[in-house]
Amino acid sequence: MKQTFNKAVLLTSVLLALALLASCLPQQPAERGGLNITVYAFSIMKESLEKAIYPAFAAKWKREHGQDMGFTSSFAGSETVTNQILQGVPAEVAILSIDRDAQRLQHGGFVTTDWHNTPYKGIVNKTPFVILVRGGNAKGIHDFPDLAKPGVEIIHPDPVSSGGAQWSILAIYGSELMKSEKQSGEQDTARALQLLQGIWRNVKSTPGSAREARTQFETGFGDALITYELEGLLMKEAKKTPLEIITPKATIFSEHPAVVIDKNVTPAKRAVVDAFMQFLWSDEAQQAFVKYHFYSVTNDALNKQNAEFVPVEMPFDISYFGGWDKAYPEVIEGIFRDRVQRK
Repeated sequence: MKQTFNKAVLLTSVLLALALLASCLPQQPAERGGLNITVYAFSIMKESLEKAIYPAFAAKWKREHGQDMGFTSSFAGSETVTNQILQGVPAEVAILSIDRDAQRLQHGGFVTTDWHNTPYKGIVNKTPFVILVRGGNAKGIHDFPDLAKPGVEIIHPDPVSSGGAQWSILAIYGSELMKSEKQSGEQDTARALQLLQGIWRNVKSTPGSAREARTQFETGFGDALITYELEGLLMKEAKKTPLEIITPKATIFSEHPAVVIDKNVTPAKRAVVDAFMQFLWSDEAQQAFVKYHFYSVTNDALNKQNAEFVPVEMPFDISYFGGWDKAYPEVIEGIFRDRVQRK
């Protein structure tokens, strides 16, 4: 009797564990004789993809091919998404926060086509990095240096799991390089390092992704959050959290690549996957990105349709650091990891 009871308990435990595992997997609609594309994307892509891009492409495919189709989505920090794909999840398309993650997938043999050969080097949209503060801005934060003041509590995603965190580090460090270069004609690396160290001393929480960081801020934790501009604009639309968006004098525009996970795409799926990728640069898709507060990379006229965009006085991008091949080892590892985080 005891043995039978133990087996029943064991079976129940296994079934509960399987149910819990199933609840954590990406949601996948039944294909019903149609097609389904599995997309893994960094966290802040959720709204634009699920509310606009997927429905628009599915309607287009139905019109042109008479075939129903759906999408499976999973969203997390860009580094996390990349690690999941390298570990074998069935992603067919990845939209990532940083080009370095696409390179990791290429080196792992999952991406065999070169996304850099597209007209926009694989970049589907972009957005500047800003500072979110509580309504009223009681701490008087107007630019990155104000975040280093005593008593300011900052939320900053973890650079180990989040591409947004790495963009934020480059935004802070690069802002001081650019301002000093404009003032004196030379980059003041000591000044940039000092600012990064001062801000990091005030970081009180390091969530796994930009979206997790936003959630913490929305629940009332922290005085400031460094993040993508679109996160602040989406929060303002939701009207749940009184906040102000501070646009730094100099800041980086993050650029986000989309790649086909060639290793996982069957010959039967190749046509629809390629069509979806091409759709991402269409006017329809780019306009949808702008609606959800990403900047278009194909048509500046579309960006003028979003009245919420605030001009950046001194914008820069990853090329300011010589691309990710130099930015990651020299700034993310050499400056941030070795001289800021480990101190």
